[in-house]
Amino acid sequence: MDFSLDQRTASLSVGEFSDFSTGPRDTPASGAQGIWRAQLGTHWHNELRAQATADVPATEFEIPITGQIFHQGWTITLTGRIDQLLRSPATLREIKTVTRPLPADETELRRDYPSYFVQLATYAALWRQNSGSPTPPSTFEVQSSKFEVQSSFVRSELCFVEVGSGLAQTVTLTPADDTFFRVQLERVAEFLNLRLRARERLRHLAYRSPFATLRPGQETTQHDLTALFERQPLVLFEAPTGFGKTGVLLEFALGQLRSGHFDRALYLTSKSTGQLQVVRTLQAMTVPDPSTLNSQPSTPVTAWHTRNKAEHCINSVFHCVRDQCDFLAGAPERWPTSGLARFYLDEKQARDLDTLRAAGRAARICPYEITRAALAFNDVWIGDYNYVFAPANRTLFTGQPGYDPARTLLLLDEAHNLPSRVADAYSHVLTATDAQLVLTELHRLRVPTNLVTAWGEWAHFLNHLRATSALPLGDEDDARHLLAALGKLIPNTPLDLAELGPVAADLLWRLPSLHDELTATDLPRLWWSPRDGELHLTCLDAAPAIGATLREFGGVVLASATLTPVDGFSAACGLALETSKTETPAPKTDTPAKLGVLTKRDTKKLFRQLTSAAELLRIEETRTAAQPALIRAITPWRDGAYRVAYDARVDTTFQHRSQHYTTTAATIRALASAAQPAPVAVFFPSYAYAESIRAELAALAPTVRVSLQPKLRDLAAQSAWVESSLPASDALFLVLGSSFAEGIDALGGRITHAMVVGPALPEVNAVQRARLAEATRTGLTRDESFRRVYQIPGMIKVNQALGRLVRAPGQQARVILHCRRFLDPGYTGLLAPEYQNGTALSTDADLTAWLL
Repeated sequence: MDFSLDQRTASLSVGEFSDFSTGPRDTPASGAQGIWRAQLGTHWHNELRAQATADVPATEFEIPITGQIFHQGWTITLTGRIDQLLRSPATLREIKTVTRPLPADETELRRDYPSYFVQLATYAALWRQNSGSPTPPSTFEVQSSKFEVQSSFVRSELCFVEVGSGLAQTVTLTPADDTFFRVQLERVAEFLNLRLRARERLRHLAYRSPFATLRPGQETTQHDLTALFERQPLVLFEAPTGFGKTGVLLEFALGQLRSGHFDRALYLTSKSTGQLQVVRTLQAMTVPDPSTLNSQPSTPVTAWHTRNKAEHCINSVFHCVRDQCDFLAGAPERWPTSGLARFYLDEKQARDLDTLRAAGRAARICPYEITRAALAFNDVWIGDYNYVFAPANRTLFTGQPGYDPARTLLLLDEAHNLPSRVADAYSHVLTATDAQLVLTELHRLRVPTNLVTAWGEWAHFLNHLRATSALPLGDEDDARHLLAALGKLIPNTPLDLAELGPVAADLLWRLPSLHDELTATDLPRLWWSPRDGELHLTCLDAAPAIGATLREFGGVVLASATLTPVDGFSAACGLALETSKTETPAPKTDTPAKLGVLTKRDTKKLFRQLTSAAELLRIEETRTAAQPALIRAITPWRDGAYRVAYDARVDTTFQHRSQHYTTTAATIRALASAAQPAPVAVFFPSYAYAESIRAELAALAPTVRVSLQPKLRDLAAQSAWVESSLPASDALFLVLGSSFAEGIDALGGRITHAMVVGPALPEVNAVQRARLAEATRTGLTRDESFRRVYQIPGMIKVNQALGRLVRAPGQQARVILHCRRFLDPGYTGLLAPEYQNGTALSTDADLTAWLL
């Protein structure tokens, strides 16, 4: 649906109009069987077309029709195509295929297929408006029930066809069936009115600053960010942990919404902990403060925290097969009387997960359907990166009525995680065990032989796959061929998904989705097998997909404490523009020979077509707009807060670290002694390394109490471990890159001494070697490739960990960077500026002197 709130107009197809719903959707031809149903529908359309031509040679087919309807102050333009038109007498006929047995009671057909009757009633209304002509002479208004009682009432028929047998049943539209059309018109008008109300609400949006008192450096951040964004709506915002990025970004977003620059804002993070912080900060900025008399924001912002399906689920078993879930089956029929519309009609309605689950349970409707229905009416959407960047998840956002990326502000927090998270979304694991499970179910259901045979070949291929760091090209070609065959076959085969079961159905439909993804996206992938019977498709670089997605939005801010080095981050997000030679003569301007967003072939074709200086100027503007602008937060309170030492006595590379275990343990003992009574934080690149040093320290200094972080995923459990370990330990052993090192903010001001054992480079394995080769293939030198693939990710982990030690003015920390590699300019240059100046420790005496 395209609409203009200023002009109070909307345009949509008749099919879109008839399917429009603000609640759960249950369209018969949607979902996994959509392609199969569509092909059968085409077949029976052709059969009935031949029959109609034989009976009435003058019958017309696929008649385009358009018209405008004026309703509740909105001008709604509808366009569509009528399947068949018989002239004597005038009869409109729509053909619809169904899987249920026919003939059936007409009351049941009206109940089970309301959108079909809406569609036909809409065609009839447009035909009457146009007095029998497909071209609209004027706009007409729907005001009362007198609308359908017209002397020009046209006969309209729905021809239902049973897909299996071809048996047909015709249902004639009655004047009373125009109710379907009027009800649908009310739904569309309600949505448009609510969107108009939302815009008016945003114009009067009131909110308070997220900061009771501004810290040094925060005074100008909002002004500087806004001014830079107005010049370049693609901004990188780097600010240290503890600066208040969440508050800054929310205040910026609310200002943009109030100014009318955007319809909504998306605030996405890589961790649920960050999302919860966004929700808390936004509530604090917009709810009334009982301690003051005049603190009520007159118009609150509406926000929705989007959680995944599994968290919403209230069924005994998590699955989304409609016929096997009592909370999905029949949900569209229960929705109108459920009262769940309150979640988008009432701005003060609680919408936390527990409330959604309770409401869904009471109404016998899946809570995820409440989220799906309410999302479009909210100003701020809070969620995970996947809802924008992952093909398997993005439809929740893209399927919302009125969603337009060009009118949306995208805020990405913890953005240093974006490249790896998106690469994970484009990576897949397929196993012989799963394939055999599906094959067993296909045999049990006795599905068509061609599908069983094709799936059997796939299962055989996986079962005979042996561990390898990269599939031979012949095996990769075989895998692609088998995937392509199944990707085309599965959607065209009728299957009882409820009988197949949720596990097997999900595994089966992964292959068509994967085939579509491989066809649509040209991303470098490693096809390999870490273990027998497993096929891994690992995305090596998701930059093209990230860059293409970012450019869809009207404005983007990527924020993190560790965007440096900016060139590396920009390249990983597909924002870096490359310059390379082309085989065509360069134009006589300063325009670059190649844009990073165009291929060489596209560039040559484009330059051949450009003939004017104005066109060349637009190219230069496109190049400039593609480059992100950078703003760094001013934090004078961090100046001198870190006292850093570079320990040149040890080499922590994998090949040599064991030779220095004793020195590492002795250094921890000395650091812990100097830090008393507070514990020290020691960051390791891996659990194995931490456990080895813990054993060494136990033998060297048994009185030093060590707590090694457990492997916990739950945030509350992680926080509880930190709180209990701080007073009971002399040293906390933490792993770089883990949530303890990057997601726990309790260390600031409580840890005054810390040590980083090595730069935490990624493990050398098949995937990293493939990434290194891919970077080299794109034109980087060996050193540049090593920097991008190994050094930058490793040093980001170091910067993330150290940044959490000083989170507020007055906090200080002493840090030992324990490896001679930290003295190498290639590593030192990747440290944050606060850690780039320090003392080199060459002897034990140097350490003793530094600790004094």
